[in-house]
Amino acid sequence: MALIAEQAKRLFVAAPDAFAAASGIAPGQTLADARARAGDLAVASFDPAAVTRTLDAIAQWCVRYTPATAPVGGDGVFLDLTGGAPLFGGETALLADLVARLARQGFMAHGAVAGTPGAAWALAHFAPGTVAAPATERAALTGLPIEALRLAPETVATLRRLGLNTIGALYDLSRAALARRFGDGLCRRLDQALGRICEPISPLREVPPWRERRDFAEPLLQPEDIAAILRRLIESLCARLAAEGLGARGLECLGFRTDGSTARARIGTGRPSRDPAHLARLFAEKLSLLDPGEGMDGMVLSPTALEPLAPEQTTLTRDGAQPGDLAALLDRLANRLGTTNVFALAPVESHRPERAQRRVAPNTAARNLRWPDGIRRPLRLFANPEAIEAEAATPEEAPLHFTWRRVRHCVHRAEGPERIAAEWWRDAAPAVRETRDYYRVEDEDGGRFWLYRQGAGETSRWYLHGLFA
Repeated sequence: MALIAEQAKRLFVAAPDAFAAASGIAPGQTLADARARAGDLAVASFDPAAVTRTLDAIAQWCVRYTPATAPVGGDGVFLDLTGGAPLFGGETALLADLVARLARQGFMAHGAVAGTPGAAWALAHFAPGTVAAPATERAALTGLPIEALRLAPETVATLRRLGLNTIGALYDLSRAALARRFGDGLCRRLDQALGRICEPISPLREVPPWRERRDFAEPLLQPEDIAAILRRLIESLCARLAAEGLGARGLECLGFRTDGSTARARIGTGRPSRDPAHLARLFAEKLSLLDPGEGMDGMVLSPTALEPLAPEQTTLTRDGAQPGDLAALLDRLANRLGTTNVFALAPVESHRPERAQRRVAPNTAARNLRWPDGIRRPLRLFANPEAIEAEAATPEEAPLHFTWRRVRHCVHRAEGPERIAAEWWRDAAPAVRETRDYYRVEDEDGGRFWLYRQGAGETSRWYLHGLFA
């Protein structure tokens, strides 16, 4: 079987399986040539988007080994193992564990370890299983074919015509001559593989400064077991934060399932925190996101944002509210309802009521400007005033009754008007620039409303803009 891609209205082999490859079918061949080699060849359409999604998922799963992972090309993933390999028993043990876990998920994978991304790619493709120590890339790459440098096909074909079949054959050649004949690409790839120039890896996700990891001999299946491990991870991380005088503004927990998928749960806090009990309560709301599926064999907890946090002096008694009580409540509400649904209002200099405030984080409200004194505004202000039908004794007086949402309200008391002019420098439309006369009215059932009349005379219109408590 082979996967087929279309290019320039011709069908080419994108990927053959092992049996097709044994018959001499290789990527890049036309479908006609492939069928000539294997008459019983079955074909299916190649889906590049599916390949990209799968590589991204594998790279996310590889975060169990290192936070710096990134897909490369159409068939691989880079892992930056700097400083992390000893946690898994060394590079050889880590590589064996990685390949074995991917094989259990159904992937035919092979890999290699080297001091540079270019050398690791070359060894993974042409000498799988190799673990080359840093500064030994030159010797490790000497006998590999020239294709291991990730060169363009036309460059590879020209090098082979000149008898330059291995990477070692390039070592003693003049760099100037290579650059003139093949451009900068060949020399750059060679220097990247040998570590002469840096080849940066762009991780899929931001690399956290710290993280706590647990691997399990037997996959976890019960939510209570996952919650217990998560509490231990939080306690370990908070101890490290306390030693550094830091607090977390957010935490992310990744759970690695045995089927290769990844479960993720995130929490945020309004101010830095390293209280294990508080952070565990926030994660309790998100525990359903850490569904183990067929089993979870690893978990990683890392902070998404860190800030300095000095020790706080609390009162000796619990007679009054502690400084962190409100912050803890806001954190629980924000994580349950969503951060955009928990907010405070800060004043804005504007005549129009709908523009006179803005949403801010609730823990910053106390530092904002004071609200203007002597102005009474409804508890609930509509984003868009709603048109109503109203009747008044005279055009200049409050309405005697009005109809809102098909319900008739008889006015019992009324205060006003409060005249609010338009902002001529901001409101260009003539209808919007009309003056508004606001009234606070109470109906016979005790409901209190904020109405306004826009315009003057017989053409005036009535709107309901808010509700008082």
